[in-house]
Amino acid sequence: MDYRKELANYIFPEIKETIEDLEKRYPERELKEGAKVTRFAPSPTGFLHTGSLFTSLVAYKMAKDTGGIFYLRLEDTDTKREVEGSAELLIKQLHDFNIIPNEGYLGKTENGIYGPYVQSKRKNLYEIVIKGMLEKGLAYPCFLSEEDLKTLREEQTKNKEITGVYGKYAKYRDLDPELALKMIKEGKDYVIRFKSSGNHLNKIKCHDEIRGDLELTENDQDIVIYKSDGLPTYHFAHVVDDHFMRTNLVTRGEEWLSSLPIHLELFKALGFKAPKYAHLPVIMKLDNGNRRKLSKRKDKEASVDYFLKEGYEPQSLLVYLMTIVNSNYEDFIVTSKDYDLDHFKMSLKKMSLDGALFDNGKLDFYAKEILAKMKKEEIAKKAHNWANIYCPELKEFIEKDEARFKEILNIEREKKNPRKDYAKYSDIYPVIKFFDHDTFVKMCDETKFEFNENISKDVIKNFLNEYKNRGFALDLDENNWFNNVKEAASKCGFCVDNKLYKEDPSKWIGNTNDACEIIRIVVSLRKVTPNLFSIMKILGTDEINFRIEKAIQCL
Repeated sequence: MDYRKELANYIFPEIKETIEDLEKRYPERELKEGAKVTRFAPSPTGFLHTGSLFTSLVAYKMAKDTGGIFYLRLEDTDTKREVEGSAELLIKQLHDFNIIPNEGYLGKTENGIYGPYVQSKRKNLYEIVIKGMLEKGLAYPCFLSEEDLKTLREEQTKNKEITGVYGKYAKYRDLDPELALKMIKEGKDYVIRFKSSGNHLNKIKCHDEIRGDLELTENDQDIVIYKSDGLPTYHFAHVVDDHFMRTNLVTRGEEWLSSLPIHLELFKALGFKAPKYAHLPVIMKLDNGNRRKLSKRKDKEASVDYFLKEGYEPQSLLVYLMTIVNSNYEDFIVTSKDYDLDHFKMSLKKMSLDGALFDNGKLDFYAKEILAKMKKEEIAKKAHNWANIYCPELKEFIEKDEARFKEILNIEREKKNPRKDYAKYSDIYPVIKFFDHDTFVKMCDETKFEFNENISKDVIKNFLNEYKNRGFALDLDENNWFNNVKEAASKCGFCVDNKLYKEDPSKWIGNTNDACEIIRIVVSLRKVTPNLFSIMKILGTDEINFRIEKAIQCL
């Protein structure tokens, strides 16, 4: 009697299909030569990590640039760590960043013929493969208890040996199948382990698409592939999934490099062609002078939710991450002035091997560039959408007068080199809130007009009254408006000729810039703003009159 087959049938009595049947059910994909089939395979254990966005961006781009397929697979076999609703949130956030899978798990639905794309729904597939492995002697039931494993680890540690179940420590790997069957029938708890044929004293040669040719220690661990709860382990499940979903390029973090020998051995033992692997550098953070991996616990930047809540345009973060992905991307931007990632062809060979430090300043630089390129209608719409969720003050401001909001955003936007006041949508309201009458009044109550201390209050009052009585000339063009300011300033003792002023500043109360600063502070409570003429035209004569009177009262 073939006790290996009887053992396999007893453990999986309902499994009638074979690995060969699965090969027919999930045929090779018909794609053009060189097309990459990549995947993003998150676990539903919380928010989308910035490192995961980085990984998914690389997978998405490799598939898109080669005319391939990018799919999403949900790896939900770790039920203890699962967070309810996180799977749907992960997918939504990917969509927020315009990383949209061609197929796979889409939330409540799935799309594609290589599913199910949720591991907990693929139990039948794993059992088919494991049954075949038991029949071929590639796997075996292991009856080591938690207490046995603890004792084993203590002994190995004491002897300064590698910990784990391997070689002489794999107590049940050569157990007679008939006896194993008897123990299972008696109700003995067990897991199923892969029977490794490796030796940790040997090296294997393999290739990484980023790191090139590698020599790694051969796997000899008899890893668990099927847990006592009837679910597969990650190591085993991902091999089965990547094979039958016909993945040909796996992009993942460099922390998985040490597991590569396990995965390659599993592929080989099963007779499956292994995909190519690209182990990406991790994103780092500088902490007290030391580089460390971006931490979920310590760093706000570790979650993409932070960037969405702050109001970063998603494209900004993707552009920044692409500068980490490929060393030549910044040169591409400088040459082309083009931030459309679809126009840049990514190459894994151009990727750095070292972890990149997360640079908030660099992110803000690209974020400002991207927002500055938007037309007023686009940035107004996107800012409104963001404010609807995250900023009630900005939402209220916009909805009071949407046309005015667009004009405020458009100040100095149509120039060849537009202003770059905003890196993110959360920057907008603090900069523009002074335009609102009620908010301005409240600001006046909470702060004071911080005029130049070298100019007396009487001079400031005199200038403001002169300027007010002359009228603001807002119906004229900017040059004539400015001439009107200069005439009021000259009458009050300010020098309107910069050459004369530079020769001997002590002869004058101040210059034209000082006069403009007084007006700027009166209308905005700030010393630095976008174009003053544009601000005043939007505020209008009545509001400016009110603000001048308010300032005079406070002097």
